[in-house]
Order: sequence, then C-alpha cells, then structure tokens
Amino acid sequence: MSSGDDTPKSSAIFIQNACLQHRFIRSKDTSTIVERPERLRAVTVGLSAAVARLEELYSVFETSKSRTTAKADPDDLADVMNKLKLDATHSNPKLPVAFIQSQATANILSHPAVKFIHGDIDRDVYLENLTKWVKESHDKVAAGESEIPEGYSQGDLYLCPKSIDAIQGAVGTMCEAVDKVVSRNSTSPLHRAFVAIRPPGHHCGEDSPSGFCFLNNVAIGAAHAHLQHGIKRIVIFDIDLHHGNGTQSIVWQINEETYRQTLESKGGSPNAVTGPQIYYGSIHDVLSYPCEDGKIELVQAASVSLQKAHGQYIENIHLQTYTSEQHFWDVLYKDQYSKLLDKARMFLEDTGGPGNDVLFFISCGMDACEHEYESMSRHNRKVPTSFYYRFARDACALADKYAGGRLISVLEGGYSDRALISGAMAHLSGLVDVPLGTVVDEQWWNVDNLDKLQIATKKRRGGRPSLPAAGSVEPWLERTLAIFTPLDNAASQATASAPRAAVPIPKSDRTLRDRTKGKNNASTTPTASPSISRTGSSAPNASPNRNRFRKEDDESSLSSVSSNEDEAAPAKKLPKVILRLGKPPEGIP
Repeated sequence: MSSGDDTPKSSAIFIQNACLQHRFIRSKDTSTIVERPERLRAVTVGLSAAVARLEELYSVFETSKSRTTAKADPDDLADVMNKLKLDATHSNPKLPVAFIQSQATANILSHPAVKFIHGDIDRDVYLENLTKWVKESHDKVAAGESEIPEGYSQGDLYLCPKSIDAIQGAVGTMCEAVDKVVSRNSTSPLHRAFVAIRPPGHHCGEDSPSGFCFLNNVAIGAAHAHLQHGIKRIVIFDIDLHHGNGTQSIVWQINEETYRQTLESKGGSPNAVTGPQIYYGSIHDVLSYPCEDGKIELVQAASVSLQKAHGQYIENIHLQTYTSEQHFWDVLYKDQYSKLLDKARMFLEDTGGPGNDVLFFISCGMDACEHEYESMSRHNRKVPTSFYYRFARDACALADKYAGGRLISVLEGGYSDRALISGAMAHLSGLVDVPLGTVVDEQWWNVDNLDKLQIATKKRRGGRPSLPAAGSVEPWLERTLAIFTPLDNAASQATASAPRAAVPIPKSDRTLRDRTKGKNNASTTPTASPSISRTGSSAPNASPNRNRFRKEDDESSLSSVSSNEDEAAPAKKLPKVILRLGKPPEGIP
C-alpha cells in the first residue's frame, strides 16, 4: 500500500445518472459526435470489472490471514474453518470501495463555487447565457437552427433542454465528492474518490466553452474545497490526451490574485486575505487539440514550465511516441513524465509541506490510452493502459504524504469503449489500496480480458443485454456482471423516465454509401464556426478534414443505438424460385 501500513484507505465511485441526459439533438446523425452518453456505460463496465478483480485480492488475503490464524491456534480450528467459507457471490470481501449513485445537483446561477470560477463581478453573464442557450435549444433546433450561438464551435459543442440537468448534476456530484473526502466522517472515512460525470470540463475557461466542455468541473471542485472547507493548497494533475487550456487559464488567474494578495499582506495591508495556491501539471500531446492548428498562444500555453515565479506553479509535459512498454516505463515515464509528480512535490514543500489544507485532483482523460480511436490520437502520442494504474498509485502515494490521502479523480475525455473500459479499470485499481502481500495483476486489462468484457456486456438492438448463462464464464466476469447489471438498469430507468423534448429532427443529409467498387465513398463534413477564446480572440477550431470529432466504427460498441444507414436501407427482394416437377431428362436418375 502507498501508505505503508496494513489499513487500506477507503475509496468511493460517484455516479450521476442525470449526466446521461446531455445529448445531441441537432439531427439523427451522431456519427461525428464522440462525446456521447454511452461513454458513462463503458466507464461503469470498467469500474465494475476493477471492483470484481479487487474483491478477489481481498478474498485471497482474508483466506491467507485465516489460515495463518489456524496454524497459530489449532484449538480454534473449527472456528477458523467457518471463517474460510467465503460467500459464493463475493458480496462482502471487506473491499474499501463503494458505489455512490449521487442525486446531488447545484444551481449554476447561485452556487458559490460556480460563480467563483465562471461568474463576473457585475453580472454572471456567461452563466446566464448558458442557461438561456439550454432553454432555447428545443425551439432553435425545431426552427432548423443550431442551438449553439454563432461564433462558437458547432463541431464540439451541443446542448439540449435536459443538458442543464446534466451540467448541474455533474457540478453537484463533484462538490459532494469534495465534501465527503475533505470532511471525512470518523465513522466512515473516505480518502479517495473517482467521479464519473459528463460533460467534461478542462477545456472550459472562465467564459469560453470549447472541446465538449461548458463548465470546468475540477476547477469548481477546487473552489468549493477552498470556500467551504478552507483548503488553501491544491494539486491538479491533468492526464488527458489534450491540454487542459481552460483549467490552466483559471489556475493562472487564481494564482495571480493570490500572489497579489500575498504581496499586499507583506506590505502591511490590514485587510489582505489570501486565496488558494494551485499547482497545475499536465501531460498531453501538443500536436492535438487545442494546439493542432499551431496557434502560437495555445502552443505556448501548453508548453509552460514555471515554478514559484509570479506565484505560478505550472508544469506542462509533452507526450512522445514510445517504441515498447519497456521504453515507455524505463525512459519516458521515469525520466520525463514523472517530473509532473516531482514538480507537485516541490510546490508543496515550497508552500509549507504536508498539511490539512492540501487536496489533490486528477483530471482523468482516457483518450491517451493505447485503445483510443486512431482518429482521436492520430499523432501516435499514446500511453499503455497500465499508465492509468501506475500514475494513480504514484499520485496516491504523494497524496498520502502531503494531504492525508485526500485525492479526487474526475472523468474528462476518452471516447472509444475499449479506451474507457480499460482506462477506468486500470485507474480504479490504482486508486484502491490492496492488502499487504497482494498485488494488482496488470494482465487484468489485457486484450483477451477486454474482449470477454465487451462481449459479456454488449447490448443487443433494442437495449437487451447479452448476458451469459450462469456458471458459463469465469468467476471474475460473472461477478463483474453482478455488479454492473443493477447499475446499468438504474441508468436505463433514469433515462427512460426522464421526459424527452419533442424536437422535430431535421432530415439528415447523410446518404448511403455507394458500395460499387472503385468509387469514392468519402463524405464531406460541414465547416464549423470559429470558437472564441477567453480573451475574445479567435481560437483554433476543427477544420473539415481534421476528423477531430469523428466516431469510428467500433465492432464491440456498448451502444444499443442502431445506425441510420441500417434503418434507411431498403429491403432486398428475394429472387423467385420456381420448381418444375415432372419426368427428369434422359440420363438423369
């Protein structure tokens, strides 16, 4: 264990079904929309599998401990044997992790942490506009218009009438996780949390939605920790494939204000009250969004390395192509990527060392995973799936030393089902302490096991799960299904019971592929409007040929949505077969 003792630190998984309500309604064609509700289903599959595997470790540990006791006290052999009778369903292996189905919500127009990050001194213009866009989305789309105002990217931003429930549910769940981790009830303490929410947040600045993000979840969580719990020092690790330009911009502003307040307090200002100090460390592909178009201000921001000067603690590390897993771990991770952790350690030592005023966050994007869509990570700047496990262990070790173990990881990107399943499985395995003498097997998320998971949890058309017969699969997979199925059913019921907006769907301009050999089957993509950066200047946007938001065919997709192409294809007429009965020709018996 990272803590160095035999008492595991407790963890929780926060799930918010309201986040499923945010969906694309502009047309039926969602082939270019990769930030989809089904992402959360894939994440839940991976989390369920991780819990099932971790339960096995705890069962082995309990069995081993009982056997040791039996040898030490042979007179109590009968009692020990009773303890060895493990529940066949593994329902109580003393695993220090629990699922929390959150019902929390936060009014974005009045919540202090939301206003701290996205509000204005005079009026909360952006928050009011966002609420207005959501309310008008039904009528806008019904009139054949876009619900996203002109000037913002049409390719990676979308809203529907229920998006406000998803956004406010995500913020509420984020703050609930902070409350439980920081407050840490003495009867049921919580040290770590993984928060599975959407839409993501790290591209959203103070008033600049972009890259699927409308509010910055992690920044709001940090603000809530400061405002409600007095947290003064915050570490944010961002491991998404893409640079968290929104988070860095917000952190820079907060640090700048705190630095000014600190100078005033040193100058004898009697009313000087200092705000939080934040370290932001990101590992990302500088060739990808938002830097892909080579905008100088975005590339420079994604390359900053600044420690202490002007009160800033910012570290950016660029992903590189690895040639083998050994090359990744022995060269790239050891010599370069681990600097993200080293600079966080330096920040905490510079600002006072370990303390109760420290909290860790991870902006956990799974889109750098080796299993992500090629069109998303087309620059080959990837990480092995085990990165999400080992980085979590290293971050937890740092949090154990400096923050009493308090760490909250929040879902950001990750778009293919396989990247989300494997990344979530590996990451949770790193967030949960395992007993001394046991180890997590990194083969848990190998390709063969991922195949089994996706086959077992795949939905048929119409939403029916593909459940294997009892006893026909390996115990860990059967246990995964036992954990996952009720969570999946609850999510399905939540989306089915929620009222849907009766938006007239414009006719799709998508046509069937011409399957004639030798013909060009490429389709055109409309050009998106330019997005606006925090400063009001034009920001890079998805060009028609970038395929930034293309959702590739996924043979093992968890989605139950049938394709438009299949629905539109006309039924083929079977050839008429005529049987002629009579005397066979000569020579034929």
